[in-house]
Amino acid sequence: MPARTLARDLADAPPGSTVRLQGWVHRRRQLATVTFLVLRDRTGLGQVVVRTGVGQAVEVPPEETTVEVTGTVTANPQAPGGVEVTEPVITALTDDAETPPVELWRPALTAALPTMLDHAAVTWRHPAQKARWEVTAASLRGFRATLDAAGFTEICTPKLVGTATESGANVFPVDYFGRPAYLAQSPQFYKQQMVGVFERVYEVGPVFRAEPHDTVRHLAEYRSLDVELGFVRDHRDVLAVLRDVLAGMADAVRGSGAAERLGIEVPQIPAEIPVLHFADALALVGAPSDEPDLAPEHERALGEWALAEHGSDLVAVEGYPMAKRPFYTHPEPGSGQGSGPGGERWSNSFDLLFRGLELVTGGQRLHRYADYVAALEARGEDPASYASYLAAFRHGMPPHGGFAIGLERWVARVVGAANVREVTPFPRDLHRLVP
Repeated sequence: MPARTLARDLADAPPGSTVRLQGWVHRRRQLATVTFLVLRDRTGLGQVVVRTGVGQAVEVPPEETTVEVTGTVTANPQAPGGVEVTEPVITALTDDAETPPVELWRPALTAALPTMLDHAAVTWRHPAQKARWEVTAASLRGFRATLDAAGFTEICTPKLVGTATESGANVFPVDYFGRPAYLAQSPQFYKQQMVGVFERVYEVGPVFRAEPHDTVRHLAEYRSLDVELGFVRDHRDVLAVLRDVLAGMADAVRGSGAAERLGIEVPQIPAEIPVLHFADALALVGAPSDEPDLAPEHERALGEWALAEHGSDLVAVEGYPMAKRPFYTHPEPGSGQGSGPGGERWSNSFDLLFRGLELVTGGQRLHRYADYVAALEARGEDPASYASYLAAFRHGMPPHGGFAIGLERWVARVVGAANVREVTPFPRDLHRLVP
């Protein structure tokens, strides 16, 4: 028996040779004397021609049935790749498949998003849906490869934690052997501590936010690409690493071939990302000078400005108010009249907007133990509640900072999806816990 031939390699098989294909019946088109079977495997599509004349009865299973096809390679310029398989022997590898909830053989899926998500295990088989996940997979490869080359170490941190005070986000409580615990909102505390071990670390993992948001940009569980690095001068060093990471992710997507199959334009990452101070950003969008944050319409306006003025899909807004940043955020030196440990108003932190949507939050962290104590007390919190976290800072930590990329948001913006659920195989939000 010949070795398995993948659909992408069918065109390289010599005419007249015998091949063995395995996959799904993607399309079954029956005519008077011939049936065309389009087989789909992980690499693409291949055409099989079944003669159905007198004495040539060959049963072709229904669409989505898994099959094995052994036959002869025959040249046909009109077939995918210029070849097809003739004189086939078709063996079903399972019972006949039920009719799928959507027609997967059509070039594009037109079903409503709830239908797509209700039947995700099947709808993700569609080549265009699958290509979206290939964008995700390529992005992850580019993320890891860029950081590995820059001397970072990949880490894995706990997703069950004992405190719910990591940030302002709501948390999911769990019963942990009779005592309270929570699903982690981020690996922030752990990745900072591991800077004291490796200097440069990153993690790819889930984070959980019990925020009651029902929008096209929020999920209760998403994948966070976290990075933390030591011995920085300030947040601009962090932003420079972020720029290189995004360039590596974009290059990996470009090289995967998925962008061509989807007909999308992969963003060009500029050599230097345009930067605006938060105060200037407010003035640019016409918002009040005491506005504590950027609204979605402000983000869209800033994205349009960056594209018009700098030809960039990206813009970083730095110097967010200390009052709106977590306690571990390093203040902007000399920016008085605020809530920082030394009375600073602005922070050495940033948000990165990608095509008018917040994609990344990052910045410089505090690194001195005394500064942490002051920051926590200024917010009315007891430093003793953070004893295990603060221990690292009692034993020498370098100036450091980091960022976190929302993977689903990145992919949604790259492929032009209006809703992050379109690029999430099994989304978890206010309403969905299955499939």
